[in-house]
Amino acid sequence: MSSHLLEEAAKVIPNTAVLVNVVSKRVRQLSNGRQPLVEVGPRMSHADIAFKEIIEGKLKVDASGQTVPGLD
Repeated sequence: MSSHLLEEAAKVIPNTAVLVNVVSKRVRQLSNGRQPLVEVGPRMSHADIAFKEIIEGKLKVDASGQTVPGLD
């Protein structure tokens, strides 16, 4: 996991608990075969992909900070 990606994603979702939940849910989806929403580079982990999706605005959290549209 890239610390740089973590820092950038934390700027988008500053609540650490919410960020962990979003990344965890997305990693699970990617592990189960869902396609990445961003371009994937060599040696990127599922967590790195999730962080990059957050940074690029592909994953969002609603105003309450509790739900993630598009993630099931």
